[in-house]
Amino acid sequence: MRATAVRRTALAATVASLTLLATACSGSDSGGKGDGGTSGGKDDAASKPAAVKALTSAELEKVSLEQGDLAGHKITKTGPEDIGKATDLTVDKKECEPMGYAFYGVKRGEPVGNAGRKVVQEPKKDEAADPEDALAGMLDVTSSLVTLASYEGEGAADSLAELRESAAACAEGGFTLTMKGSKQKVTKLTEEKVTGGEEALAWTVLMGEEGEQVPFKLVSLRQGGTVATFFSFNLGVSGGTSPDFEMPTELVAAQVKKLG
Repeated sequence: MRATAVRRTALAATVASLTLLATACSGSDSGGKGDGGTSGGKDDAASKPAAVKALTSAELEKVSLEQGDLAGHKITKTGPEDIGKATDLTVDKKECEPMGYAFYGVKRGEPVGNAGRKVVQEPKKDEAADPEDALAGMLDVTSSLVTLASYEGEGAADSLAELRESAAACAEGGFTLTMKGSKQKVTKLTEEKVTGGEEALAWTVLMGEEGEQVPFKLVSLRQGGTVATFFSFNLGVSGGTSPDFEMPTELVAAQVKKLG
């Protein structure tokens, strides 16, 4: 496991407080259509909803994931230390700021309510595996920071539109994040296909330097006036046991189901 890759992944995990680290180791503008940028081929009218009533933080808590909602995963509530603050994060390119904020759950716009969860996939256990394979299985788990934000009127649709535009502007050139003095280089954003809610966007995010890049997954979707955002990483990938990992589709589906 390369030390530099581990340090970068550890930083991302610490910022998002994705606690698996301690336990396991001690793109392009889609235009709002269903060709990978949105779900179900929704038309432009559907992607710009009429005014909706925003949910309060208390109401968002009721539709957030709880332990037992997703088999094989540990789900806990986020605390104040788990969500990034705008005062802690700087982005070297203004147009890339919405993407950077999405990674760490920083509030965007003027949400009426917010809620958050940490979701950690349980390691696979194979008693018959040799020690090296067993360790690889323990590391091959995905951890995610899930945030919900609810907006009045068209705020939720505007939030996704802003994110889409930011990704299009920053997909190839990359940008640098500085979180509490620690720098992370985002080298590339690749748009991915995802379904869920009334509108959904997803990217594979590469962070690091050339030759030592670590993939992360970002999904953001809208259900009514609520935006759900998922930022995920996998320790097995950061440790060099796998080049990439899958989108957290089961997690996304479970959260969409609760949003109704």
